[in-house]
Amino acid sequence: MGKLFGTDGVRGVANIEPITAETALQIGRATAYICKDKDHRHKIVIGKDTRLSGYMLESALVSGICSMGVDVLLIGPMPTPGIAFITRSMRADAGMVISASHNPFQDNGIKIFSRDGFKLPDQTESKIENLIFDQSINQLRPTADDIGKAFRIDDADGRYIVFLKNTFPAHLTLEGMKLVIDCGNGAAYKVAPSVFSELGAKVISIGIDPDGTNINSDCGSLHPEKLKARVLAEKADLGIAFDGDADRVIFVDEHGNVVDGDQVMAISALHMQKQKLLKKDTLVATVMSNMGLEKVLSEAGINLVRTQVGDRYVVEEMRAQGYNFGGEQSGHLIFLDHNTTGDGILSALQILSVIRTTEKPLSELAKVMEIFPQILINTLVKEKIPITEVPALNRHIKEVEKAIKDRGRLLIRYSGTENKLRVMLEGENYDEIKKYAEELSASVKNFLG
Repeated sequence: MGKLFGTDGVRGVANIEPITAETALQIGRATAYICKDKDHRHKIVIGKDTRLSGYMLESALVSGICSMGVDVLLIGPMPTPGIAFITRSMRADAGMVISASHNPFQDNGIKIFSRDGFKLPDQTESKIENLIFDQSINQLRPTADDIGKAFRIDDADGRYIVFLKNTFPAHLTLEGMKLVIDCGNGAAYKVAPSVFSELGAKVISIGIDPDGTNINSDCGSLHPEKLKARVLAEKADLGIAFDGDADRVIFVDEHGNVVDGDQVMAISALHMQKQKLLKKDTLVATVMSNMGLEKVLSEAGINLVRTQVGDRYVVEEMRAQGYNFGGEQSGHLIFLDHNTTGDGILSALQILSVIRTTEKPLSELAKVMEIFPQILINTLVKEKIPITEVPALNRHIKEVEKAIKDRGRLLIRYSGTENKLRVMLEGENYDEIKKYAEELSASVKNFLG
């Protein structure tokens, strides 16, 4: 991790460094400077989710960007993948998203897309950090008509809706389907219901009343309880839940069972392979994906390539090797033939196309994958000390790895956005891995808590 940027942009508690108006202004200035590489009038797209602090950060970013002689295109609340799309569509030089994704409302963050709609690589983020910390651009002050302007793009929602609908097979509709959509009181609250209803579905929408403080609050992809209940009460075909910025999605089948990102990847990869659309017969996932995914893919002759946690690393591997499908267990799904980043609404449309094509309900499709028991415990730590520098904890980890060898997996990693260490164990026997996970978590508390 850099001084500002983590695994997914800059993130923290709003109005506390680094998520302050002052730092946002500097990020805006440095990003604008990085973008100015051609002799033309430059422009940067800014979108956000529904957090109260978005207004403060948006104004600061606009000030910083305009102060460097770059124009701003404001699109308001919009899913993160929509901002990536608009950045490409408007031929902008960069896109910026003000969002803390699945975090609670008091947090916020800033993510940056390059002009091609992909998240900035680590090297470019480091350049932005260096420009901020060494103050080398402080004296660059355009004047007169060289100062940037800000414009509001009023039809951004409509552009993104049309784009999404065009990713759904033209010969199919959603007529006759009843869907429950949980937008998490986040960025998808206007766009998502429109997309599914315009394709013919009967849509029951929840989580569409954002007030600045209720984003991700007991709703959305992290809290599917209300979605489950509503799917059963409405006798719906399925439920779809997004996180705060709608770059991830999880599903609830017609029986109220949660279908996570791993199961969706299994369904989609097998379908794409059958349609001869899965490039190089390969799926890219992270080290967090369940062993059951690897098993079902292997049986079908599909390779599974794993990366470190973070959808940006999945995308980087896909681009480097020419793959077109990947994702995360959490519901970040990247259909690279359609969009450059994880897109919850687009992903939902791809699953709905499988349901329509096969004429099978989601519950039946999800049976293709056996889920191995998996335990994940997040433990607060004072600081992120390298595990190798904590000998006693390191020894305990090696003992557990030896005990579950060939029967399971152990993954220890720090969160990219919070002061937490994640202990994940996976194996055939739930009671066994639960015991090991709890023991390791206790060791973490003892040595790092």
